[in-house]
Amino acid sequence: MIQPPALHARLLLVGCGKMGGALLKGWKEQRPNLSVTVVDPAAPDADFHSASDVSGSFDCVILAVKPQVMTETVMQLKHLVSPVTLILSIAAGKPISFFEGLLDVRQPVIRVMPNTPAAIGYGMSVLCANSHVTSMQKDLATLLMSSVGLAEWIDDENLMDAVTALSGSGPAYVFHLIESLAEAGETVGLSHDLSMKLARQTVVGSALLAQQSDRLDAATLRQNVTSPGGTTEAALKVLMAEQSGLTDLMSRVVAAARNRGRELADK
Repeated sequence: MIQPPALHARLLLVGCGKMGGALLKGWKEQRPNLSVTVVDPAAPDADFHSASDVSGSFDCVILAVKPQVMTETVMQLKHLVSPVTLILSIAAGKPISFFEGLLDVRQPVIRVMPNTPAAIGYGMSVLCANSHVTSMQKDLATLLMSSVGLAEWIDDENLMDAVTALSGSGPAYVFHLIESLAEAGETVGLSHDLSMKLARQTVVGSALLAQQSDRLDAATLRQNVTSPGGTTEAALKVLMAEQSGLTDLMSRVVAAARNRGRELADK
C-alpha cells in the first residue's frame, strides 16, 4: 500500500507541554510513520532543547508554545523557515497576521485550535488558513488533526476566539462538572470515592451516548431521561432556571474565555 505524501512530511513540533504533548502522544499512537522532531527547553525527552541547535528543513513547523513567548520563539526559528514551510500555530489569541508580520506576508500559515482529548484520539480541532496555504498543505493539516479526533475548517478567522472559548477550553469545564457533581454527591451522603466514580462514569457514558446517537440532538436526549414529575425534572428546574441556570452560566463562561483570547491577540 502506497503511503499518502502527507505521511512523509517532516514535522517540527516546538513546545511539548500539555497541548503539544497531547498532540505528540496522539500522533505517535495514530500515525507512527510520521517524522516528528521535538524542540522544548523543558522536556527531558525532546530531540532538542534549543531551536538554535536544530538544522535541516521541515515541511511543517507546529508552534505549541505559550502566546506570551511566541515572538521570541518564532524569531529563534527563522533559520528553519523557507517560503514554502507551513506554519501551524495552536497558540490562543495569536492571529495569522501575527506570523505573517514576523516571517513574510506570503508565508503559508494555518491557525488551529485543538483540545487535550487529542491525546486519546478524541480531540476537537478547528482550522483556518491564509490564502498562501496550498491544497496539499491543507491536506497535511487535516491529516494531522483528524488523526487525533475531529477536524473542522472555518473561513472567518474572527471566529477563532469563540472556538477557543468553547472547545479549546471546554475540557476544563467538563472536568469541573465532574468535580462539582462528585462534591454534590457527597453533600447528600455518598462517600468521596463512590461519588467521584458515579460522576466520572455518568459524564463519560452520557458523552458516548450523545456521540453514538448522532441522529438525536442534545435536547432530545435530555428529554428522554426526564419523566414528568420525576426526580430529573425537579433537578432540571434548578439547572435550567432562566437567570441563574446552566445555560446563562455557560454563556458567561464562554464569553469570558473569548474576551481573554482577544486580549491575548493585542499583546
